[in-house]
Amino acid sequence: MPATTTAPMLPRTTSRLTLRAFRTDDAPILAAYRDDPEVARLQDWPLPYGLESAHRLIEEQTNVTDLRVADWVQIAVEHADELIGDVAVGLDTTGQLATIGYTLRAERQRQGFGREAVGAVVDALFERGIHRVSATLSPENLPSAMLLEHLGFRYEGRATKAAFVRGEWEDDDRYAILAEERAAWLARPRTAPADVRLVEITEDRLGAVGRLATHHTQERFVAPMAWSFAEALVPEEEDGSPVAPWLRAIEADGEPAGFMMLAWPRTAEEPPYLWRLLIDRRHQGRGIGARAMGLLIDLLRADGYTRLLTSWVQERGGPEPFYRKLGFVPTGEMDEDEHVGELVLPDP
Repeated sequence: MPATTTAPMLPRTTSRLTLRAFRTDDAPILAAYRDDPEVARLQDWPLPYGLESAHRLIEEQTNVTDLRVADWVQIAVEHADELIGDVAVGLDTTGQLATIGYTLRAERQRQGFGREAVGAVVDALFERGIHRVSATLSPENLPSAMLLEHLGFRYEGRATKAAFVRGEWEDDDRYAILAEERAAWLARPRTAPADVRLVEITEDRLGAVGRLATHHTQERFVAPMAWSFAEALVPEEEDGSPVAPWLRAIEADGEPAGFMMLAWPRTAEEPPYLWRLLIDRRHQGRGIGARAMGLLIDLLRADGYTRLLTSWVQERGGPEPFYRKLGFVPTGEMDEDEHVGELVLPDP
């Protein structure tokens, strides 16, 4: 962890951005993006926002270069001398707990600016000795949730009807990160592992495998480990007989990094079915899933199988591109709400 500093927090620069105090000439742009329906839809400021509100906020924030206990500091995010959004930071009365919020102009979203700006603010907070940073957001705001997850934030749960937004009580999703968690996230392995193996889930591995987890937003596509274990313990029935689960942990350089479960064929004519593939959030982006699938394909070919089935939720951000890259082709069949894909196993 960086040493605690008392130097002013602003201005602060990243590779592409400048984080600074608001200026009077920022008001027209601030008012415009806060009044943009696409930007404001999942935010809680009053609408219409307008130029007067922008000037009032800026008057409260002009020349602010540091945090204020029990108050909010609004940080302007600038790219190429242009205001593109803002990050807000609020401290509790102890000065140890921070809450953040963030907004980007619609045309500047999906370019990595939000992650870059919020990451810089979070790191600055921890450099100043802040103990914990949290954020709340609408459950519908998947891009915002994914931004936090990519910075290492934990999903802590959903508070029912906890936010009063424009006259209505709405649910809130809660995310948080501790200083030591941010340090561990930044130190996680990023490169391809030297060794990937499929290993049996023995008693000594059970705890580590059970703690494997995707990001919360990925649970739309991949069930948590507790549900996978439950399905293996009480498998569903097909044609009057229970499905036979085959479970393996995926190890990367000796560390549990993922989980795989098949529905094993009950007849020689029946292809195996990839029931679950989960890569832990700390190990995603390292190519482990594709290498684990290669190992599985080798095992199946050695046993004489020529096909492998799986299924996926056909939704943006889902695993379909991953499976298609491996060679899976949609069959046109559905498994409940999932599209079934088939892979013709290559010759050894």
